Amino acid sequence: MKILVIGGTGLIGRNVTSKLKEAGHEVIVGVPSTGIDVITGEGLTEALNGTDIVIDLSNSSSPEEENALNFFRTAGKNLITAEKAAGVKHHLVLSIVGTDRAQYIGYLRAKKDQEDTIKNSGIAYTIIRSTQFHEHISTIIAVQSNDNVVHVSTLDYQPIAAEDVAKYVVRFALEEHKNSTVEIAGPERAPMDEFVKRYLSINEQDKEVVADDENKYMFFVLPKSGLVPVGDFHSGTIYFDDWAKN
Repeated sequence: MKILVIGGTGLIGRNVTSKLKEAGHEVIVGVPSTGIDVITGEGLTEALNGTDIVIDLSNSSSPEEENALNFFRTAGKNLITAEKAAGVKHHLVLSIVGTDRAQYIGYLRAKKDQEDTIKNSGIAYTIIRSTQFHEHISTIIAVQSNDNVVHVSTLDYQPIAAEDVAKYVVRFALEEHKNSTVEIAGPERAPMDEFVKRYLSINEQDKEVVADDENKYMFFVLPKSGLVPVGDFHSGTIYFDDWAKN
């Protein structure tokens, strides 16, 4: 099959593209450097000619509300218009667990807008909501550190390895469309500060972790269980400590 991967050079996109090519599919990487721009619409008509599946892994240049809303709205409109003209059979978008539970956060409103655009398009779709990636733990430490002290929330946390995310994206893209949302998460749940402590210990980083109950992720205040699934989900297979040791 011919598959267009929007955002095919990012952390998940590179892996998804590689897996699809290994499986024998024709893959088009949809990024401005390849002449495909979802904001201007440049290259979309040509890229979608004969395309069966679109995998949307795109992201705004920053999580700031206006930037994110403008990006996802414009990209969604351009993609849907071009996909309808091309007769695309399945559109998959990667979103975030908890998106609908914290709509006071501008970036999550933008992601919900992205989800609703494809839901209301008339194109067959699958939405995958994922928890945070294992790979985000270093960003948490960098952003929330003050000298050798890391201030971390006790929010419920259930991260998933990027490798597992890529496998699920490929799986659900190649399966029959769901016309609904599925959720994916890591195989273990614990307070966020515990994951940070384990990562620092495994990597022998001499930092003190100070836990708090402010329920913050980076700069955002969230519900206590706002980052984890509340119902059925598909579990990753890579445990956090195993990932951290590699």
